[in-house]
Amino acid sequence: VQLQASGGGLVQAGGSLRLSCAASERTFSSYAMGWFRRAPGREREFVSSITSGGNIKYYADFVEGRFTISRDNAKNSVYLQMNSLKPEDTAVYYCAARWGTGLPGRSAPFDYWGRGTLVTVSS
Repeated sequence: VQLQASGGGLVQAGGSLRLSCAASERTFSSYAMGWFRRAPGREREFVSSITSGGNIKYYADFVEGRFTISRDNAKNSVYLQMNSLKPEDTAVYYCAARWGTGLPGRSAPFDYWGRGTLVTVSS
């Protein structure tokens, strides 16, 4: 499975961005998906995950209702709508895929990773 994240950019604090992740796999609907991020000088951290059918979602505590994960299986894509962005959200954001119908938690291993997209939030 090849994953390509896009949609990053420079935004002022309080602004919004929508990240997209396109998958090459025709069986995309068989994969749970996740978003992770890595800030400068920090380890990669979990942001959000969504089940293969899109009916269950999970967020890291720091999201605090600001981000929304969604997917469109007809388009082999997963999205991360990010609102009320903060400077501490600055990071490279990655999407990942995990085979199966369950909901991956923050520590679950993912099978495939895409290249990241850089999000920079200015104060």
